[in-house]
Amino acid sequence: MNIVQEDMLNITEYKGLGKLPDPFRFDDGTTVKTKADWEKRRKEIYKTAIELQYGTMPPKPEIFKVETLYVGGKGRSNSYLITAGTREKTVSFRMRLHLPTKEQFPFYSDKNPPVIVDGDLCFCYAMDKDFLNIAQNEGIAWAFFDRTEIAHDVLYEGRRQGALYEVYPEYTFGALGAWAWGYSRCVDALELLGLTDMSCVTFTGHSRGGKTAALAGALDERAAIVNPNETCAGACGCYRVHMSASYMGNKPERSETLADLLHYFDFWMGPNLHEYADREEDLPFDEHMLKAMIAPRTLFISEAAGDIWANPIGSWQTTMAAKEVYRFLGAEENLFWYFRPGTHYHDLNDVQMLANIICQKTKGQKADERFFRLPFRAPELIFDWRAPNTSV
Repeated sequence: MNIVQEDMLNITEYKGLGKLPDPFRFDDGTTVKTKADWEKRRKEIYKTAIELQYGTMPPKPEIFKVETLYVGGKGRSNSYLITAGTREKTVSFRMRLHLPTKEQFPFYSDKNPPVIVDGDLCFCYAMDKDFLNIAQNEGIAWAFFDRTEIAHDVLYEGRRQGALYEVYPEYTFGALGAWAWGYSRCVDALELLGLTDMSCVTFTGHSRGGKTAALAGALDERAAIVNPNETCAGACGCYRVHMSASYMGNKPERSETLADLLHYFDFWMGPNLHEYADREEDLPFDEHMLKAMIAPRTLFISEAAGDIWANPIGSWQTTMAAKEVYRFLGAEENLFWYFRPGTHYHDLNDVQMLANIICQKTKGQKADERFFRLPFRAPELIFDWRAPNTSV
């Protein structure tokens, strides 16, 4: 069994750029005291963790329809064309739905299977039969779509290239916001099709797709489980943590910074985020606030011990900070994290762990022992606030 050990990462440089902002403190300086207060505070956090980071989000569509293109039968995939947008202009993209056979999910024989939504049909792992079989053998459906049909993902092509920008030109979302919109449209389609259990919808994705899954999960509360995989900067890392490390004796590498992200992929993000490049300590948010927006729903952060660019320590720091919000909401058991041995990829171990969480929720399966293990010695936390004592 692949289990990480504390000595897998040799930290060669570690720098914290100030303390993480307090998610329990309103903009006027007062403190969150109740769960109702948190809902108000969450709306304030939206202005920074969402709109400053990713731009203003595209709205729910006025026009929406789903066309069946192909029905593959038992154990095969169905294909659908989703069309959505305004009365003047729409965008169309395909969703491929892999449904397990009845033999694969006898536990769900009297109801529809849970479903994973994943925008990474443009990535090679989406074609990996073993990857899909892990989920299907647990009776879990998988809905893939290609997010690049909604907004392009081409370096140096320029900002706002792709169909959705033409549908909503008055909004400032980057590619991540466009792709997150696609996750919600897939949920709309799945609701109409009636083939999956809509009480157990999971969002996942890898790298830039993981950033998208995190954003989509923060925006769409129909996602019961949110699993961003190895997002690097811009979702589940930490802008205020810079680190370098050697993995298993290899040459030291460093983590991705906000300046790195914006140098190459500014078109993913909101237009005003560049004001904070090289001065991350002045940001009014950090990624613990994005993670906290998913609470109290289940959040599973999956990382690789050797993915230094993804900032393993920063990811852990913001997860520990988000844990305070989960604790405040009485949902600490819904926050999972996991580091596997290896480097940057969405591999079979990652989907095994995700399937375990889904089966914990639906079948009462025992939690895998690989959760909550670190490949480094935990440093001091970079926040000094804690969850207030909650009332109603």
